[in-house]
Amino acid sequence: MLADKYAAEIASILARYPIKNSAVLPLCYLAQDEYGHLSIDHIQEVADIVAMPYTDVYEVVTFYSLLYDQPVGKWVLQVCDDNPCCFTGGEELVADLEERLGIPAGETTDDKLFTLQRVKCIGACHRAPVMQANLEFVYNLTADKVPGVLEDLIQQAQSGGTLSISGRFAEK
Repeated sequence: MLADKYAAEIASILARYPIKNSAVLPLCYLAQDEYGHLSIDHIQEVADIVAMPYTDVYEVVTFYSLLYDQPVGKWVLQVCDDNPCCFTGGEELVADLEERLGIPAGETTDDKLFTLQRVKCIGACHRAPVMQANLEFVYNLTADKVPGVLEDLIQQAQSGGTLSISGRFAEK
């Protein structure tokens, strides 16, 4: 359970907020990194920590595109498909990734390494087309750069280092 394994980190998170339920996002990030996604039980665990109803935490989880209520791969590849990215090759990028990974957008590879998602604006229109690999931006991404990017991500996953699929370790 999170409360046992991460007691000190949870206490530190809760101490940053004058109202306990304001800590719901960082606690969801913690749970997601621990479990890989936020199932009903994981959402209930966060709800118990912040003394909120399950449905309130569930609403947060299903609202944010960086919180996953279904299992995802070690790398969640989010390709922006908003207008600026589409005008600069975003659609071709999605098609190339679908072909290389052997999955349609919205799915996870059989080896559970990659989940491919289409998302709306990720805030980097000036460097389109853009993809996020977990929270790492890959700017000006074209089909010819994809093999190198995927190989780098595979190597990082195989290195045994900690991969965060949430905002938990994002720079503040």
